[in-house]
Amino acid sequence: MRDFRDLEISIKIWSAERGIYIHSTGQAQLLKAFSEMGELADADIEGDIEGVIDAVGDVLVCLINYAAIREFNLEYALEKAYDQIKHRKGKMVPGGAFVKEN
Repeated sequence: MRDFRDLEISIKIWSAERGIYIHSTGQAQLLKAFSEMGELADADIEGDIEGVIDAVGDVLVCLINYAAIREFNLEYALEKAYDQIKHRKGKMVPGGAFVKEN
């Protein structure tokens, strides 16, 4: 299996070859990601695991393109998010809410 960084580079090359970075915008990529999230929700509701996998991948492609247009990468964004949450304490409670400890 290829690592994430290699896949991200391949997606950026694929996107550049198709003019996505020249003709698209960050907003357009976000709208596409939301559309793909709808497909993900549908596949999940239907129990379609192949559809779920496809849609998750499509969302990631859109996010890679969004980040590239905004001139950063997903690894950087993920690292920043982790730096903010890594010391949070709390737990998930019934109903799906995360309750932070003070």
